[in-house]
Amino acid sequence: MDYDKLDAETFGASLRGMGLNLLVRDVAAEVTFLETVFGMKAFQPTTDFAIMTYADQVFQLHSDSTYHSNPLLGLLPENPPRGGGIEIRLYDSDPEAACTRAEVVGGTVLQPPTDKPHGLREAYILCENGYAWVPSRVK
Repeated sequence: MDYDKLDAETFGASLRGMGLNLLVRDVAAEVTFLETVFGMKAFQPTTDFAIMTYADQVFQLHSDSTYHSNPLLGLLPENPPRGGGIEIRLYDSDPEAACTRAEVVGGTVLQPPTDKPHGLREAYILCENGYAWVPSRVK
């Protein structure tokens, strides 16, 4: 699918299964973080929106201003972290490399790469919006 050429209606109609939409203060900053740290790709990025891909997964970023009439906006905390309680797991990302890159673009490494009992080596990285990104690989 050519995400660069889709209009909003066609994109919306193409979505299936489970979706992920992250509300962020600054779409451009989040795009830079995700592209730099995890090698994701942004499509149609604007100040208000971006389609993001990670491997064959697709999700969306929206600025707070796009949710002006959405009931969720009133629940967002004034101060970070926003994403408390959610882990966004990236099973095809090198935890060591992601931690090194995260520090360059202002990410916070909560837990350095660690071997876990469930067979994965993973790290915990917070973006400036407070979402916990967990790069993971099989040990």
